[in-house]
Amino acid sequence: MFQATRRRLVLWYTSITALLLLLFATTVYLYVRSTLIDRVDDTLKHSLEVVERSLAIEEHPQANGIPKLHLNLEASFGDKADSLEEDRIDIEWFSPTGELLWSTLSEPLNVPITATRAPQTVYLQEGDSPESRPILRQIAERISRDRQIIGYLRVSHPWFEIARPSRDLAIDLSFGITVMIASVAAMGWWLSGLAMTPVRESYHYLKQFTADASHELRSPIASIQTQVQVALADPDIAQGSGSPTLENIERLTRRLGRLVDDLLFLTRQDSGMVAWQPQPLSMDALLLDVVEEQMAIATSKGIQLQLQILDIEPEEVLSDDDPFAVFGDWDQLFRLFVNLVGNALRYTPEGGEVSVTLGYCPPSRPPTSAKASGTVVVTITDTGIGIPPDALPHVFERFYRVDPARRQDCETLSGSGLGLAIAQTIVQRHGGEIDLDSCLDQGTQVQVILPAHLNL
Repeated sequence: MFQATRRRLVLWYTSITALLLLLFATTVYLYVRSTLIDRVDDTLKHSLEVVERSLAIEEHPQANGIPKLHLNLEASFGDKADSLEEDRIDIEWFSPTGELLWSTLSEPLNVPITATRAPQTVYLQEGDSPESRPILRQIAERISRDRQIIGYLRVSHPWFEIARPSRDLAIDLSFGITVMIASVAAMGWWLSGLAMTPVRESYHYLKQFTADASHELRSPIASIQTQVQVALADPDIAQGSGSPTLENIERLTRRLGRLVDDLLFLTRQDSGMVAWQPQPLSMDALLLDVVEEQMAIATSKGIQLQLQILDIEPEEVLSDDDPFAVFGDWDQLFRLFVNLVGNALRYTPEGGEVSVTLGYCPPSRPPTSAKASGTVVVTITDTGIGIPPDALPHVFERFYRVDPARRQDCETLSGSGLGLAIAQTIVQRHGGEIDLDSCLDQGTQVQVILPAHLNL
């Protein structure tokens, strides 16, 4: 129990820390990447202005008297491409019709010219893949004088100058986050252990007190019950006016004894004080004993109690196997099914029915070992008063009892709220599952599934 709580605490610590670190890392990554893009854009704008100021535009006289403007490529660019190499800026010059006339790029990109001062990202599609990747960041501007378009100037910057630092930062952040999460998990495990220590000690003292108190109460309760029974055996007392009082005392003492036994059982199970020594046993023999013991109660209340053992197909088990064999403790399993059948009889009115069904569920593959031996299924069904839907999630909680006001003539004070908690504890100790389904005024069905133990 404490280890599960400790694991949950560490999981919460680590999850929250991981979420905060992830948000922090994402913010840092986006900020750095945006800063890199802004720096590249500023470089592109500055380069565009520098190149534009150095353009050598010449005039050629025309017959109409309006000179035609023309760009002298040799005078404008020449070997100026080398001067921009440090900034990794590539320059392209296009004619007014969009034809590429001069470029510092080794291979043309075949990207249509778009005259805009807003930086744009150029994407390249690889092969038949629908996905594309960014390769350049560029700015283009239309160059004109006296309402004449001379051409288009475009400057570009390689995208890897943004992608490479961003990728390195992402790797560093991922490594840092991983180390931090691992460190937080380790520190959380250590700190949660320190925090759980006083709780564990208090719980241990409480369990020890409950076990000691339950053990010490057994003797005086048994003594009181014995003395009351001796008093009731006296004819003079039995026929006197105090007889009903003594009978009530004897009944309440018997109930208190059962409560003390249940508390002692749960405490010993939780603390591991009970030695676990399971043995192979047959469920059909155990259920026969349970039904035989409860038959007297069923007969006195006019309830039909029956045990049904379902037939097994020959191919589902090996010839020398007992399909209803389990590996467990006889006394604990006997107590489990006595509790369940007793509850069914207690809350079933006169004339009702309680059936106990024993079946075998084969594994998905042939049972060649105990690991694939299937399950033994015990189903207890009654036609009693049922359980309200809002109470079903709580029926296995300790000391939880359904509202006694709705039980009418049933034995409202007979239960202590520990029967189903004990049943769940025993089933879990045997590696099984227990499920309860109920409908008001129609009955309740409890199903216990235990691992089968073949090849006895």
